[in-house]
Amino acid sequence: MVVLKKIIDFYINSSLHVALSAFALVSMTYFFFGIDGYSSIAFFAFFGTVVGYNFVKYDAITRLNKTEIKKELKTIVFLSFLSLLACFYFFFQLSWESKLSAFTFFGLTLLYTLPFFPNKQNARNWKGVKIYIIGITWVGVTVILPLVETEIPFSIDMLLMAFQRFLLVFSIVLVFDIVDVKRDDLHLQTVPQIIGVEPTKKLGYLLLFLLLLLEFLYTNNHHFLPFFFKLLVCGTIAVFLFFANENRSRYYASFWLESVPILWWLVLVVF
Repeated sequence: MVVLKKIIDFYINSSLHVALSAFALVSMTYFFFGIDGYSSIAFFAFFGTVVGYNFVKYDAITRLNKTEIKKELKTIVFLSFLSLLACFYFFFQLSWESKLSAFTFFGLTLLYTLPFFPNKQNARNWKGVKIYIIGITWVGVTVILPLVETEIPFSIDMLLMAFQRFLLVFSIVLVFDIVDVKRDDLHLQTVPQIIGVEPTKKLGYLLLFLLLLLEFLYTNNHHFLPFFFKLLVCGTIAVFLFFANENRSRYYASFWLESVPILWWLVLVVF
């Protein structure tokens, strides 16, 4: 059990789990738009997420001079370097429009991590901003990039998918914020810090309900299957919201909650 725990911890700490979630969401974007044969963006999203998330997490650790995960960190740095090489490989396979979009969202990641102005905090520490940057970045990588790469013309359906994905990510981040409400610095002004835990849960339920309502506005998608799977994932996240509290272990959100998109994708693959 000790060995298994170490493997799972490394899997989470190295951002492989969240990267697999990104891969799953890109794949589902392709599925719901009926697109086949495009894998470069999915792998670019996977390796880019490993690099981006590790950069965000461990840049902060270096700034705080923490050394308790020094041995593991060396392995994670090596993994991140390999992921960066893979990211470059798939990046150069993209169209120039996709490259430009990728640079835009990479810029958001840098803004989130690095202070660009002297004596100023990075965007990660701006009051109430973190959740919106995360949502926009995930929409860009898992919706905008795949559709730009496949030259899907702008439509109401694309806008709906982007808004639904933002609501999905926003709801997931709310669970993280509830679990971390006591550990997060008060100046971050996360949603549960501002309005409380129970109102945050109600907000999450409302956003998930709105996500499902938007499904009925699609112009080219009147099938039961997409709605069923979105109902499945929204229901699962609602359960996580219901049971979320500040006493939950780190695995509650970082492993189990982030497994929801992966499970959703695997169900689609199997059935």
